[in-house]
Amino acid sequence: MSSQTVAILSPGDMGHNVAKVLKKEGLRTITCLAGRSDRTRALAEAAAIEDLPSLEAVMGEAGLVLSIMPPSLAVESAKTYAAAMTAAGSMPTYADCNAVSPQTALAVADVIQSAGAPFVDAGIIGPGPGTREKPTRFYVSGPHAGVMEMLEGPHIDVIDMGPDLGNASAIKMCYAAVTKGTWTLYTAALMAAEALGVTDDLHDEIQFSRPKDFAEMERMVPRMPLDAGRWIGEMHEIAHTLEGTGVTPNFHKGAADVFELLVKTPIAQETRQTVDTSRTLKQALAIYAEQLPGGGKF
Repeated sequence: MSSQTVAILSPGDMGHNVAKVLKKEGLRTITCLAGRSDRTRALAEAAAIEDLPSLEAVMGEAGLVLSIMPPSLAVESAKTYAAAMTAAGSMPTYADCNAVSPQTALAVADVIQSAGAPFVDAGIIGPGPGTREKPTRFYVSGPHAGVMEMLEGPHIDVIDMGPDLGNASAIKMCYAAVTKGTWTLYTAALMAAEALGVTDDLHDEIQFSRPKDFAEMERMVPRMPLDAGRWIGEMHEIAHTLEGTGVTPNFHKGAADVFELLVKTPIAQETRQTVDTSRTLKQALAIYAEQLPGGGKF
């Protein structure tokens, strides 16, 4: 085990960008690509992540494990990684960086800590590190959160939320409730306008009265299907978070329904690397409306 070796599980859109910036800071990054898709393999290669033959080998060499994957996989993956730690006889610090509720984060913590490994609750806010001028923010909490300071650099800010597990996941959930919840509301309202045949009039009105909102619609709504598959689970985790506080979960259950529709569109088969960047908001909405009952005809 090396304190300068970071396991990236898994090297998807976010994970491979994390690996890129960690490599620039002199850290070694490793993963296991057995059974992974060609796209994941290509992303790992682009980030120069070392591919080890097994999870046991990864756990044996890593000082820090970053779990970065769809939230629906967080608990089951933790069980798999905990078993690999036990088999390897090595207990690296395990950071759950997934978009999960505080309740789910505590469930993951129980799995990892029961195996004997240190656990860090983490929440990532922002796009992949190094993809914009501002640094991506890693919120961390728990008694072992200080380990995450090794990630600090020009492209990553590490913000310690204190010793209580769940704090980092809480801020991630509340932040995503606002941002992704808003984008999903935009999408739902604009799809309804498309079905009702008032798209041009609505767009004209929003451009006139709320130009900043319309600019955000043009920026985000055509890209929503690219992440729909991952964000369905995140909406359910946000709903779980809000419900645990006594706030209604129904806003984000509805957002999950919108993503269920978007994932059925042909745009969902594109990736951030292959997306048609010339597609307009109106063109995207026409495609989305086809998935509505009756093909989007009111």
